[in-house]
Amino acid sequence: MDIRLFHSLESENIYFKSLSTNDAQEIHNYASDEEVSRFIGWSLMNTLNETSEYIETMVKREVAGTHLYASIVRKLTQEIIGTAMIFNFDKEANQAEIGYVFHRDHWGKGYGTECVALMSDFAFETLHLHKLHASVVDANRGSARILEKNGYVLEGELKDHYYIEEKYYNALLYGKIQTKKD
Repeated sequence: MDIRLFHSLESENIYFKSLSTNDAQEIHNYASDEEVSRFIGWSLMNTLNETSEYIETMVKREVAGTHLYASIVRKLTQEIIGTAMIFNFDKEANQAEIGYVFHRDHWGKGYGTECVALMSDFAFETLHLHKLHASVVDANRGSARILEKNGYVLEGELKDHYYIEEKYYNALLYGKIQTKKD
């Protein structure tokens, strides 16, 4: 799997680039936001050093071939506005999970929809995966809409699957199967 291809993806308004500790401050700007980290499965990054260490962990996972990560850059301003990821590869079933996180200032502007489209096309056309899936906290309706706009289907729901801030939330399980092109 050539990770450089993943880092070179681009669409109308965004492009991907490799994660780097040189970008720790920009990533920390959203990784340290309680509202952003609330539903993404990352622990809140309290210090810039914690963010740098987590970036190093993500880069090691990518080098090991278990994950793909990219910083999401807004073309207009060249600022890093989020992180995209493909992970939990199941080689036997030929599937993987996707995830994404964005700085709160960039929610609701279509960047998430573009990001998921880039990852989906890459996973199906380049990696030749059969299926992609994502798990979303049911209170995170924005993330669910992003998946639905990209043709992901709600396949199931796990009751009280997440425990966040002393409250239970359901997990919404979305999936998309590659359609064969004739």
